[in-house]
Amino acid sequence: MPPRFIITGTDTDIGKTVFAAMLTQALKAHYWKPIQSGLVDGNGDTETVRQLTELPNDHFHPPAYVLQQPLSPHRAAELDNVTIDPKTITPPTVDAPLIIEGAGGLLVPITRRVLQIDLFKQWNCPVILCCRTALGTINHTLLSIEAMQRRGLKLYGLVFIGASNPDNMQTITEFSGQTVLGHLPTMHNLTAETLQKAYNANFRNEDFLSQ
Repeated sequence: MPPRFIITGTDTDIGKTVFAAMLTQALKAHYWKPIQSGLVDGNGDTETVRQLTELPNDHFHPPAYVLQQPLSPHRAAELDNVTIDPKTITPPTVDAPLIIEGAGGLLVPITRRVLQIDLFKQWNCPVILCCRTALGTINHTLLSIEAMQRRGLKLYGLVFIGASNPDNMQTITEFSGQTVLGHLPTMHNLTAETLQKAYNANFRNEDFLSQ
């Protein structure tokens, strides 16, 4: 069976969409954003990843829910008068690698009763955790790892994103005992070409194909 990964983060706006696009491109994978909260000029992360990867349109699957406000899904849905039914949100079946990008962090509420991590548990896919390198990352990352361990989720590995901070990365690795899949430096010029170059310089395909 082709690999499937959930991409989540220790916080919002840390670069996990860039990493998700990078991995989608590298593996020639399919991409799915289950819940899109907040649109920029009418577009969401699916369109961003499509443009960055330049992969065919059939590699991209529409979100189960698209919400207008850049808020936690539970609140954005309330403002849009939308009722989210977590039981109906299921990953697409594809004969290819699949990248699933979550909304924000693990404990983001999907409804008033269901957290995003509960959806991840329901899908039973390995999780790649994107972590900042900057101040605060040790606490946020170790708490995220503990939350996954308590719920029995499979953590496939960590990806650090941002300026190099060797001590933060070493400390997290030593305390968590988790696999580090790579470090993605901050990128300012985002194109399909620069994504591929950054992936080749910082990651290895075999680390994602031995699931």
